[in-house]
Amino acid sequence: MNTHVVTGGAGFVGSNISRMLAERGEHVKVVDIWKPQKTNPNIEYHICDINDAVKLREIFRRADFVHHNVALVPLTKAGKDFDKVNVGGTKTVLEVAEQEDIKFVSHMSSSAIFGSPNEMPITHETPLSPIEIYGRSKYNADLLIQEELKKGRNVASIRPRTIVGTERLGIFEILFDWIKDDANIYLIGKGTYPFQFVHIDDLCEVSIQACLQSKPGLYNVGANDFGSLRDDLGALINYANSSSKIKSLPINLTINTLKTLDFLKLSPLAPWHYLTYHKPFYFDIKHVEDALGWSPKYSNQEILKIAYDWFVNKHHNQTSMQQESIGSIHKKSVKQGILRLLKAIS
Repeated sequence: MNTHVVTGGAGFVGSNISRMLAERGEHVKVVDIWKPQKTNPNIEYHICDINDAVKLREIFRRADFVHHNVALVPLTKAGKDFDKVNVGGTKTVLEVAEQEDIKFVSHMSSSAIFGSPNEMPITHETPLSPIEIYGRSKYNADLLIQEELKKGRNVASIRPRTIVGTERLGIFEILFDWIKDDANIYLIGKGTYPFQFVHIDDLCEVSIQACLQSKPGLYNVGANDFGSLRDDLGALINYANSSSKIKSLPINLTINTLKTLDFLKLSPLAPWHYLTYHKPFYFDIKHVEDALGWSPKYSNQEILKIAYDWFVNKHHNQTSMQQESIGSIHKKSVKQGILRLLKAIS
C-alpha cells in the first residue's frame, strides 16, 4: 500500500482523486483549508494552507506520492491571490516534496495555459500563451514543473480540458438549470467548432497512473469522442426532453458586454469563459495514451448526460446540495447575477 497526499483534496478534482485512490486500497492524506462535512473513514484529513511549508512537511513525511490540486479557479475572480495560491503554492509543494523525498509529484495544470491558439489540435508543440490572469498564474505554475522535468525530477503536469462530472456545479449548474427549465441556451458565435470535455474519472486516472507508473511528462487530457459545442449541447437537450433552443449571439458584441458585466460584478462568468468559449479547443491526446497505456472511457455526450442526471436527481434537495458543497467553488451553487434575467426572458 502506498501513501498519497492529495492537496486540494476537498475540492472537485482532489476529492475524486482521493476517492479513487481509497477505492484501490491506497492510504490517502487530504490537505485543504477546509474539511468536507461528509468524510471518508479511509482518508486522513489535514487542515493546512498550501503555503505553510512547516505543516506541509509534517504531512508529506513518509508519503510516496503527491497529487497537487490546490488552485484558485476562474470563478473565484481572485486577482493577486491567483499568483499567491496557484504559483506560490506549487513552488512550496515542490520544495517540500524534494525535502521529504517524495517519489513523484503530479501537478494539476489547466488548458488555460494555452490561451486561445489559432491552430488545432493542441499538441506538445503548441506555444503556451495565456490570455487572462488565471491562465497566467497556471502558466507560471506549469513552468515550475517544466523546470523540475529539466532537472530529471519525477513530476508531471496534467493539462485537462473542461472538466465535467457528478458533483460539478459552477457554470455547469447554470447550463443544467436552464435546460431543466426549458430556457434557451446561448452560445457566443455559431458553436459549430469542435469543443472537448473530459470526465472527472478519466482525468483522475491520469494523475494516479502517472504516479504509480512513475512516468514524468506533460500530459494533455481530454475525451476522444467529441463534436461541436452546438451538437453536443443539442444532444443533451434532446436527452433531457427539454424544449430549450440553442441561440447564437454576435461574438464581439457579446464579449464586450460580458467584459462590462464582469467589471461591474453582475455576471458570474470570468474572462477565461467569455474569451475562449467561442473558438475550437481540443487536445491531441495520443501522447498520454502511449505514455500511460490510458484511454478515456467517456465521450463528450456521455459526460454531459451523466452530470446532468446527477444535477436533476440532486436538485430536489437544494439544502443538501449546498451543505455538501461548502468550500469548493466547482461544487458550489453559483449566483447567476444578471444572467437570471436573461433566463427569465428566454
